Amino acid sequence: MKLFVLTVAALLAAPSMAAAEHGKDASKDANMAAHHEMMADMEKMQPTGDADKDFMMMMIPHHQGAIDMAKVELQYGHDEKLRAMAEEIIAAQEKEIAEMNDWLEANP
Repeated sequence: MKLFVLTVAALLAAPSMAAAEHGKDASKDANMAAHHEMMADMEKMQPTGDADKDFMMMMIPHHQGAIDMAKVELQYGHDEKLRAMAEEIIAAQEKEIAEMNDWLEANP
């Protein structure tokens, strides 16, 4: 009887353990995708030789990468402090990207 109960408990736990492992794989894949996209966008940038413009053009995809990683935290993370930090990162980085784009428009 004890073996039966343990077997049933293991079978009932298996789907949730599999889901937890899938969540880990999904969050890992999402973080790596965000990282690779950020790096690809930064590598596409054609330097102008103007340090100010190049800085702005490199920082935009860098900040977007932070936003994308923060969104992964919101999708998969459970720690409330980290989730709050992710929300703050998104708000701050979106504001800074807008400021960078405004600067680039004003300084062609």
